[in-house]
Amino acid sequence: MSIIAHIDCNNFYVSCERIFNPSLKNTPVIILSNNDGCVVSRSDEAKSLGIGMGVPYFRIKELAVKNNVKVFSSNYTLYGDISTRVMNLLSEFTPNIEYYSIDEAFLNFKNICGKSLTGYASLIRKTILKNTGIPVSIGIAETKTLSKIANEFAKKNIKLNGVFDISRIKNKDTLLKQVPVHDVWGIGSNYAKMLFKNKILSAYDFKNSDENWIKEKMNVTGLRSCLELRGISCIKLEEFLKSKKGIMSSKSFGKYVTELGELSEAVSQYTCRAAEKLRKQNSICGAIHVFIQTNHFKLHEIQHSTGRTVKLNVPTSFTPDLISNALFVLNRIYLKGYKYIKAGVYLSDIFPEDHNQQNMFVHDDLKKMNSLMNSFDCINNVWGRDTIKFASSGINQIWKMKMNFISKRFTTNWNELLTIKI
Repeated sequence: MSIIAHIDCNNFYVSCERIFNPSLKNTPVIILSNNDGCVVSRSDEAKSLGIGMGVPYFRIKELAVKNNVKVFSSNYTLYGDISTRVMNLLSEFTPNIEYYSIDEAFLNFKNICGKSLTGYASLIRKTILKNTGIPVSIGIAETKTLSKIANEFAKKNIKLNGVFDISRIKNKDTLLKQVPVHDVWGIGSNYAKMLFKNKILSAYDFKNSDENWIKEKMNVTGLRSCLELRGISCIKLEEFLKSKKGIMSSKSFGKYVTELGELSEAVSQYTCRAAEKLRKQNSICGAIHVFIQTNHFKLHEIQHSTGRTVKLNVPTSFTPDLISNALFVLNRIYLKGYKYIKAGVYLSDIFPEDHNQQNMFVHDDLKKMNSLMNSFDCINNVWGRDTIKFASSGINQIWKMKMNFISKRFTTNWNELLTIKI
């Protein structure tokens, strides 16, 4: 029987900021989304003030100022690096690991013999806290769904010291009765509403529902969740990262963009980001889609939202070729006189680069192209993103999203290393 441990970093973005700024401990802290729009992470102190997840910052700005809430823009460069460090530590405890998200992972403890699972999990927790400064909670159970529930109890109950093993509890009904059905992993808001209408209010109710009814109403996905609550493992660990079939890079602008030149810079920059992700998984793409849109929330303004896809003559991950095609599309969809607020690039028709069939009518020097991109990526990985970049992406980039509260990239930029005064 497999035993699954679910590891979740507590208030991850906030915890990353606290590593390098100890004065933030025991202080209300919030992290904002792109363009400093909405709250995407909150410290426990901020939660106690009634600041909700996803609430627009302008709505709680007065509350934040009144209560001396520390506000930060999302620093994804920092968060991504800290996440990598946490995941690398986890991989030292077991080879059977699924990297579920930037702050979550599942571990299979099937090879952990002769040890207390709670004790082993506590060791993992202490090691991560000591080596990275990130607090984590760990839930242990027979299935992934139950381990997620165990983790929530580990977070909320101080007496559990961040670790809860429910695999040793034979009758879990008392616990499941305390879990609202909408908090069960895999049950979205629409299914939750349907279940509520049918008086299925808790994880316990859902677990004991008729299998045929669940399959009819929620398909096989819902049935798997039900069986997992019964201790029957139906959702396997994805120990190997699957290559993405589509790669998106898009952001809202920090200001309205009306000129083609500024739009071209943004589309070029987003294409560079998408190409980096493409090469990171050793893939190439055969098509690129570009879209632009105005602010559909401003109904009094004239609207324009459009996009177009172009098929590449030769599948590639070579950034200059992708930029050229992206700008070709942009020139055909752009209309003068509109105030654009967002643009994006989507790469599709993706497959492994070693599966590429060459075009006999196109003679690209693939070896030189790959060597150039490898050098490009290596320099930026070592010295920091955009150490070298394409001129088409612009220099000042005045269209960039707002990050008025951004912290330093303490771990990835030589110019922003932590300075200690003594």
